[in-house]
Amino acid sequence: MPDDLVFPDAPRSALEQTIEELVDRAQTVLRTQGRLRHLLTANRRIVEHLDLEDTLQAVVRASVELVGAQYGALGVIAPEGTTLERFIHVGMDPAVVARMGLPPQGQGLLGAVVREHTAIQIDSIAADPRSAGFPEGHPPMEGFLGVPVRVRDTVYGNLYLTNPSRGRFTNEDEELVEALAATAGVAIDNARLFDEVRQRERWTTAAAEVSAALVGDETLEDVLTLIADRVIAFVDAVLVCVVERRSDPEMIHVAVAVGTGATGVQGRQYPAAGSLAARAMATGSVITDPTGANLPSYEWAPPLGPTLAVPLRDGSAPLGALLISRAPEARPFSGLEVEMADEFGRQTSVALAVARGRKDRRLLERADDRSRIARDLHDHVIQRLFAAGLSLQATAQRAPEELRDRIDAQITTIDEAIGEIRTAVFALGTPERHGPRSTRDRLLDIVAELSPALTTPPRIAFTGPVDTILTGDLALDVTAVVRESLANVARHAPEASCRIDVAVSDDTVRVVVEDDGPGPGDRSRRSGTANLAARARLRGGAYELEERPTGGTRVVWVAPVNPEATEHR
Repeated sequence: MPDDLVFPDAPRSALEQTIEELVDRAQTVLRTQGRLRHLLTANRRIVEHLDLEDTLQAVVRASVELVGAQYGALGVIAPEGTTLERFIHVGMDPAVVARMGLPPQGQGLLGAVVREHTAIQIDSIAADPRSAGFPEGHPPMEGFLGVPVRVRDTVYGNLYLTNPSRGRFTNEDEELVEALAATAGVAIDNARLFDEVRQRERWTTAAAEVSAALVGDETLEDVLTLIADRVIAFVDAVLVCVVERRSDPEMIHVAVAVGTGATGVQGRQYPAAGSLAARAMATGSVITDPTGANLPSYEWAPPLGPTLAVPLRDGSAPLGALLISRAPEARPFSGLEVEMADEFGRQTSVALAVARGRKDRRLLERADDRSRIARDLHDHVIQRLFAAGLSLQATAQRAPEELRDRIDAQITTIDEAIGEIRTAVFALGTPERHGPRSTRDRLLDIVAELSPALTTPPRIAFTGPVDTILTGDLALDVTAVVRESLANVARHAPEASCRIDVAVSDDTVRVVVEDDGPGPGDRSRRSGTANLAARARLRGGAYELEERPTGGTRVVWVAPVNPEATEHR
């Protein structure tokens, strides 16, 4: 080759260097293009989710794959802005997580990202002075990258990535994760809005179902159960209760309890003073306990965590409260959940108030019907029977001696029939009471309860102001006398006819229980009624168990109604 065709060494070296640089840049461009494609893929994976939990998991997984990290997590910042409310992580073995106990709360480097709201990139976690160390059993971690996730100009949480596959994180890694965090913020916002719409729909549907049930034929007790059932179906809770005040205003009664922690809770009572339910009913506002730390502990109640108390009201009067409790250490109720629970309580309160009004109207209609029937019976049946009795009395005076006793017996039968009709009129359509039942109602209940044990249903008649005079301990004694005496008839003379007379005057109550059975015989039946004699004696009264002249047994229990007669008790 001629010498003039040989190129100098220097220009050739420069050309080679230029080519090498172009190749490096091309490789860098290709690598960047690949990472950008990974970023686009990650963005698509994030935005395709509408469920909030799925979205948060997708954000963490996409971040880990984008920069080649071994571990990743998303910490959701609590409302006060200094700690972590939730911690979603990937890459760590579940057994290791269980051994470490509670998730991070926002200390050390995690807390620094929370406080500073800027990206933090370091090569060694242990060497950084802000590090708080690791709990026992925590896997080793070196490189760290923390990036805030913003939702509508508010820091929603932070992405945490550790142990990059290349040994350290780069500025390009930080930029890519920041770009992914921007997309994640939009996706999280959409998921939150979707979750909010679903929650509102569930609460609204539950309120509509309760209102529909109240319009139907369901009882108020059934509707209270429906309220608890519908709420626990879509709220993350272990116990939902409907509580109310009953006869004792100092106690809260658990009317309904559903959920995994409901065993042994329904029907219980606990002091109202200082309780969430009492405070909710008194203020008319939702009362929250974010951790359950302020809840009193009872041996019959399971351990509880975050709790809501939602008042149920009828105008200005409290009807009760809806209690919603999560498990210990569970996440607190969000602001949206509190808002929706409050709205549900208001809608349900309106429905309950309408139901109460409809129930009261039915009771008034029933009372009107009872009054009409009573007037008809009094004006027609009773007056005709009374006139027949008077006619028989006049006839008895003119009748032969041998017929007078028979006529007097028929007059007595008519008088008894009049008393029984009056008792039946009162019992017909007796209004339901929210407070304590009257003595007359309780005595009628006893007769109805023991009637199946007798061949012939017993008859009961009342004379005088029974409900006005028979109250307190005296009412308890009278109901005990009737129950014990009627139970004795059922045990010893189940085929006998039985009649009970309860007569009250201004100063005396008299209870007579008669049957036409075999009689007291050797008086062995007195052993079961010794307590009735004691009750009469303590009241300054008297008790007699005797055989009727016409056969059968008569029990007579008499006691004064003057309260001074019971002072020595």
